[in-house]
Amino acid sequence: MSEPTEKPQRLRVVVADDQAAVREPLAAVLGLSEGIDVVAAAADGGEVLAAVAAGPVDVVLMDLRMPVMDGIEATRRLGEEYPEVAVVVLTTFADDDSILGALSAGARGYLTKNAGRQDITRAIRAAAAGQSVLDREVQDRLLAAVRTKAPAPVQGLPEDLTPREREVLTLIGQGLPNRGIAEKLFISEATVKTHINNLFAKAGIRDRADAIRRAIEAGLT
Repeated sequence: MSEPTEKPQRLRVVVADDQAAVREPLAAVLGLSEGIDVVAAAADGGEVLAAVAAGPVDVVLMDLRMPVMDGIEATRRLGEEYPEVAVVVLTTFADDDSILGALSAGARGYLTKNAGRQDITRAIRAAAAGQSVLDREVQDRLLAAVRTKAPAPVQGLPEDLTPREREVLTLIGQGLPNRGIAEKLFISEATVKTHINNLFAKAGIRDRADAIRRAIEAGLT
């Protein structure tokens, strides 16, 4: 008799948005997604922290412009107090300050509210797995911001990066998601994730935004 297989863990998600007309339908739609349980809905950053404290929570889907405590400050506080909780930003704002502020605070994903349900659920699952997903518009603005800002001291890449890891970093710098990298290199997404984990560890790269910056500084894009 075959051994029973364990059911995959369902992701526990908090939805944060100050507008009930956005927050409630979004929570309802995500609650219908396979493998996702919406455990709380929050109207501001303070309510996000309270929901996470009551936990357990895996991912927060975070609006940025909220009263009491905005999404960037809430993301920063979560990183300090609950580093195991991933944050995916979902907002109408795609300006440089919002994007860089959220990513610097520790957000693993950044989507605009043009994103569909599949995009949002994909970003939630990626964030829970320690990966980053950036909206295409966000990637383009981030690349432009990094290229036009005053140059920071260049940090070289470690010599033990393999040629494939350099290829992957180059494609990240060009804004490609994991699926695009896999198609470009004719390898699986699982292999791409392995290369990303290895190169992040070797080069001390924190997240995808940092990887884009390092690729540009190293002249790979």
